[in-house]
Amino acid sequence: MADQSTHTKVAADGAGYWTANIRIIVISLIIWALVSFGFGILLRPMISGISVGGTDLGFWFAQQGSILVFLALIFFYAWRMNKLDREYGVEED
Repeated sequence: MADQSTHTKVAADGAGYWTANIRIIVISLIIWALVSFGFGILLRPMISGISVGGTDLGFWFAQQGSILVFLALIFFYAWRMNKLDREYGVEED
């Protein structure tokens, strides 16, 4: 009977792990889409009056800002997944 409860606990931990993993991915994708498509393309006319580095903010997001945010999201994802792996005991050696 203990074997069945252990299996149930492992399955519940696995489901929690993947739920947290998918949540991190979805949030990261929403941020990426908002920055790259939202600020760089769709909202550009609204933020064009703000100047950054001699150009408007919309152009800056389209050319550099979205890339920098994407790189920051990569590092955030790696950091958060390492933390999540440690929480669920699946970290690499």
